[in-house]
Amino acid sequence: MSATDTEADGESAETTTVAITGAAGYIGSCVVKQLQAAHPGWTIRAFDNFYLGDVRGVGDVAVEHVDIRDRGRLEDALAGADIVMHLAALSGVDDCADHPDLAYEVNVHGTENVAWFCRKHEAGLIFPFSMGVIGDPREFPITVDHPRDPLNWYGRTKLLNERAIETFSEGAFPAHQFMIANLYGDHTIDGERISKGTVTNFFLDRALSGGTLTVYEPGTQSRNYVHVEDVARAYVESAEALVEALDRGDTGVEKYELASDEDPSVQEIAELVADVAAEERDIDADIEIIENPRSGETLVDSFPVDTSRTKRDLGWSAEHTVEETIRERLRTA
Repeated sequence: MSATDTEADGESAETTTVAITGAAGYIGSCVVKQLQAAHPGWTIRAFDNFYLGDVRGVGDVAVEHVDIRDRGRLEDALAGADIVMHLAALSGVDDCADHPDLAYEVNVHGTENVAWFCRKHEAGLIFPFSMGVIGDPREFPITVDHPRDPLNWYGRTKLLNERAIETFSEGAFPAHQFMIANLYGDHTIDGERISKGTVTNFFLDRALSGGTLTVYEPGTQSRNYVHVEDVARAYVESAEALVEALDRGDTGVEKYELASDEDPSVQEIAELVADVAAEERDIDADIEIIENPRSGETLVDSFPVDTSRTKRDLGWSAEHTVEETIRERLRTA
């Protein structure tokens, strides 16, 4: 396997090669950007099928077209990778419900194709399996050890992924699995804003366009929120730890929570956006409670997550806050 040190004879050791699937997307493009900045000497290879993400390059790294359902093409693309960051997925709850066969092919078969490559070639793997595997939380604070009971097909595909990677990695390669809270915020690639229809971003876009902030009833449902740039930084720190794990010959899965100390309700997020919009831009944004079209989601009014394991092992903790992010967006939009 590769190393980042210098050999005793003075020649440079082989560089670490990191391959990223889903690199054209919201998180993936941010990961590529941060990985370039943190490790300019590493070789970075980026892939996507451009189903949703449309970033075609980050710095000097081109995003190549690869569909993870095509195992032969995928293995050719990943050849030589020491670490695979697997972010390619059909990630929306509604998208998975509307296209269950596609979700199965991409999320289940595609992820198993990636894990099979890692098993055959002893490459480290980083994979997000989502808080959607939990369903309705039974105890707090939430950790990766919480019982699994997904409420929708998206969560079920991620649970299948989580279990499959445990099996594939045993005795073969080290893997980190991230249980990620609700994403918010945006980032820029070559001056272009990269965003996604998260709750916070949705409210910001509606406020800036003069629209009503529509909140699904009852409005008290809570989620934990974590900024996309904080999540991307966790991938970088995970990769650094996996380089060491590969050198030690470690195998098997370690699981980590990526979350913050903030778990406001949807109503509270809407009110915060409305208040800050009035302060920063003199925008008078209305809030309206509407019927909830989603039957398969948790409605708990508290969602604290314990991230002490992640801080202890990876040195990671969330740095951004929801209010600071909302205020910055409204100031610069």
